[in-house]
Parts: sequence; structure tokens; C-alpha cells
Amino acid sequence: MSDRRTACVILFPGVEELDALGPYETFVLAGRAGAPLSTSLVALDPASPITCAMGAEVHPQGPIPDCPDILVVPGGGWFSDPPSGARAAAADGALPAAVARCHARGSVVASVCTGAFIVARSGIADGRPLTTHHAALDDLRERAVEVRRARVVDDGDLVSAGGITSGIDLALHLVRRQFGDAVAAHVEDVLEYRPSARAYDPGAA
Repeated sequence: MSDRRTACVILFPGVEELDALGPYETFVLAGRAGAPLSTSLVALDPASPITCAMGAEVHPQGPIPDCPDILVVPGGGWFSDPPSGARAAAADGALPAAVARCHARGSVVASVCTGAFIVARSGIADGRPLTTHHAALDDLRERAVEVRRARVVDDGDLVSAGGITSGIDLALHLVRRQFGDAVAAHVEDVLEYRPSARAYDPGAA
């Protein structure tokens, strides 16, 4: 049996580019550094290109699989009018349902920025620690989650990150957790990026 693992980053209309592509590049670089990890951009409808929050057009590489080892849920567009991005995806319900199915089958779900609201809508974060962009924390307090303000919050099979660039911190944290310090340090060197803080671990509080 292969021990190769998979990381999938979800795309949806209005997704914030850096929320999605920061973790994507981090995981790809980990694979190139020798980690047994395959990474892809996925969507509910992989046949159609995705127009992101800043206007970039990105083509998904496939559908959301049944159970990737890591499923990244980016945010974007939470404060847009009319509602789009993560707000629209959370309200629609199809994407939260897909996240819940993957989690039930064993995926580690990792949200970035306002992707936390898609995860909250899925129900898998009920009563559990979750963070999001600082400007959306009050909105998150209206959900059935334990709100934390932190760069990265690690609760085992549920990991979340604050705003935008913290998605890179989240991915580096997961690379370190899954594949060790040497791989994570190599990726940091290639990116010329140093995480601003270690993850907050609720179990260690």
C-alpha cells in the first residue's frame, strides 16, 4: 500500500487567490522536497474555470475527491456586495456538504481566512476552536464555534488560519506536522518566508 498522501485546495467563484494558491504552492514545494505528497486544485465543477476575488481565472485540476488527506478551504469575498465568494458558498450549502463528507471519511480539514464560515456551515466545527480574518471574528462568534484569534489554530483534524497570508503559515505547519522539520525548513527557504508565530494548540493550553 502506498503511503503517498494528497492535499486538495478547493476553488469556488470569488475565492481569494492567495488564500488558495499560498497553501497550494507550499504543499507542491513540500512534494518537490521529497515529501510523499501530491497536491491539486479542486472544485465542485472542475469543468469550468474559476474567476477569483481579484479577477484571476484559475482552472481546477479535478473534482473534490472522497477523502484527501488534507482538504484546504480558502475564503474570499466575505464583505462583498452582493454576497459572493465564501459567503455565497457557505449560504449555498453544496460546498459545506462536500467538506462534511470528506471530514467524515477521514480528511484533515484546514480553513484559511473566511473559509472558516464554509467549515462552520458544514457542522464539523461545532463547539471546536476556529479562527478567521480579524475583521470577520465578530461574524464568526455568531456561529456554533469557539472563536480564537490566532495565526493558526490546530485542533487535530480541524486546522484554521487567520487572514490571507496566514494560509502559508497553515500549510507550513501541516507540512512540519506531517513530514518533519527538515522538509518544512527547506520549503521556508525556497519561499523566503518565515512563519510569524507557531500554531496555537488548544490541547496544550
